[in-house]
Amino acid sequence: MDDAAFVAAGWAPLPTSGFSAAIGKTWMKGEAGSRTVALAAHDGIVNDYGAVVHGGALMTFADIALGFGAADAITGHSYVTVQLQYSFAGGVAKGALITCEPELVRKTSSLAFVRGLIKADGAVVGSADGIFKALGPR
Repeated sequence: MDDAAFVAAGWAPLPTSGFSAAIGKTWMKGEAGSRTVALAAHDGIVNDYGAVVHGGALMTFADIALGFGAADAITGHSYVTVQLQYSFAGGVAKGALITCEPELVRKTSSLAFVRGLIKADGAVVGSADGIFKALGPR
């Protein structure tokens, strides 16, 4: 899916930069607490030996997706990933639409616990759990 198709489908580009931008443009739609994050599986994130997305790209995508779920819970503060666990359940073919709907599990005064299923064209290909720590105000 190209940028115009994402925009036409109601997606907005995420403000990623630095390392997070290494996997390509990520997209989001929905409201705080009910978001979906997406990434098109493109040539730049597939393994050298075939048209399957590299596991590191999937883990980076999971960190970004869960991080935006944490941002909804940790409003007004910067935050960092304290822990991220990713379990692979399948491969992702080049051209697939990768999505995640982050879910807040629990929030304390300084931590947000978030989880999500990673899907490729609607089929579950992984699951992720993350803990995010609030830092100082933005």
